[in-house]
Amino acid sequence: MTLPSDAASPTAPGSPRTGPDTGRAGPSSTGPGTAAAGSTGPDTGPARLEGGVLGTGDIVFFVVAAAAPLTVMAGVAPFAIAFGGIGTPVAYLATGVILALFAVGFTTMTAHIRNAGAFYAYVTRGLGRPAGLGAALLAVLSYNAIQIGMYGAFGFFAHTTAADLLGLDLPWPVWALLGVAVVWLLGYRSIDLGAKVLGALLIAETGILLVLAVAVLVRGGAHGLDLSSFAPHNVFSGGMGGVLGLSFAAFIGFEATAIYREEAREPRRTVPRATYAAIAFLGLFYTFITWMIVQAFGATEAVATATADPAGMFFTAMTDYVGAWATDLQRVLIVTSLLAALLAFHNTITRYGYALATEQAAPAALGRVHPRHGSPWIGGIAQSVLAAVAVVVAALIGADPYNQFFLWVNSPGVVGILVLQALAGLSVYAFFRRNREAAASAGAFRTVVAPVAATVLLCGATALVVWRLDLFTNAGPEVNWPLVAIVPVVFLTGVAIALRLRARRPEVYARLGTSEVDAG
Repeated sequence: MTLPSDAASPTAPGSPRTGPDTGRAGPSSTGPGTAAAGSTGPDTGPARLEGGVLGTGDIVFFVVAAAAPLTVMAGVAPFAIAFGGIGTPVAYLATGVILALFAVGFTTMTAHIRNAGAFYAYVTRGLGRPAGLGAALLAVLSYNAIQIGMYGAFGFFAHTTAADLLGLDLPWPVWALLGVAVVWLLGYRSIDLGAKVLGALLIAETGILLVLAVAVLVRGGAHGLDLSSFAPHNVFSGGMGGVLGLSFAAFIGFEATAIYREEAREPRRTVPRATYAAIAFLGLFYTFITWMIVQAFGATEAVATATADPAGMFFTAMTDYVGAWATDLQRVLIVTSLLAALLAFHNTITRYGYALATEQAAPAALGRVHPRHGSPWIGGIAQSVLAAVAVVVAALIGADPYNQFFLWVNSPGVVGILVLQALAGLSVYAFFRRNREAAASAGAFRTVVAPVAATVLLCGATALVVWRLDLFTNAGPEVNWPLVAIVPVVFLTGVAIALRLRARRPEVYARLGTSEVDAG
């Protein structure tokens, strides 16, 4: 989840394990009598995460919560309408269709991936170990950047909401550090508890938007309901390129379904179902809510309202159609929406660390699993300390919590995740080109057409975001280009580390991307 700069500112079983570089058969990192690197031994807890506890719905809650639907709609949609016009709902719908195309190849390859490293595992099996470790490093950087930057937004909105509604005027860093503590505690406890908390928060934040949408429908909008948002001349307006960039950023988080493979029940079915469900929900929900907000003000007035007051557009509509009480509730739920997203990204980050540690590609401590809660608790502490340090540093240097700490830290993460999605799409194609029997069984559409088309379209989406990064950072090229440069530098650093491992620690290199977390 990311917000634009002006949006809410203060005013299959049996598949071969891949070899060192080509994806052909190679050694497995685990087996009978062989402990994973993340093993903690009998004194400190089990070597594995708690398995079989997450169903499809639980995983959907995690990944949709990461997208923070309420914050995206109240903060991003008005800005997108101001920039791209009343055809903005179609941008969200088109993005959902493109990502569903990506999911076709992604979920087809899931049957052949028993590793919980998500992007890392897919890219390693498809493009080789150097690219895989580059993807792993980029994923860790990107998710950390998104999550840690989000503490700035959380602190800002918690500060203003508590001050306005409760008269409690605490500095934003205090709220941000409280958020770090809550996220750490929930991440430390069992994944099942986290799923329940996220489920409740997600239902609340989507529920308040549905209350507004129903009120608009019942009253017939400002001037009667119409479908002008879907008219071609409104869809293909000049500003839709930038809006598409914003809409792709609004879906970030859905791809993390694969990271929960070890904790999922029947992962070969659960992970694909959760991936499709998350994309379908986000695409249809975003499209419907943005259409409703256009109807709330009328096709002729919506753009003017969004341009004049993008941060207040949803609050104004909520007050007019539902009441002031709902507006106050919406402000509180934006804070809890951000908290849910922070927890979801925290879980993703700690599980990337766990997956890398089991293959000795990261410090072994990150693979330690709590003996009672079954969580990667050392990784959770490390990630939370990193976030707390970043908040303290931002406060000490006087960074604006929203316009600088959130937007600038968040933006390279958004670019990084889009690059990883494109790499994953290319990896699917490459994997099935080498595994012809599996490709023939799945069919050309799933193994060639869909992944290639998705890769091309995701590359285009990445280019759109880079082209209009000013929409995300509210800054000029002197800030934006260094932020973009972080992405290739981190990826190439991971590639260099893999090549160094191949030369100096070939046994560790051969293990990359080969550990299995389910027996199929």
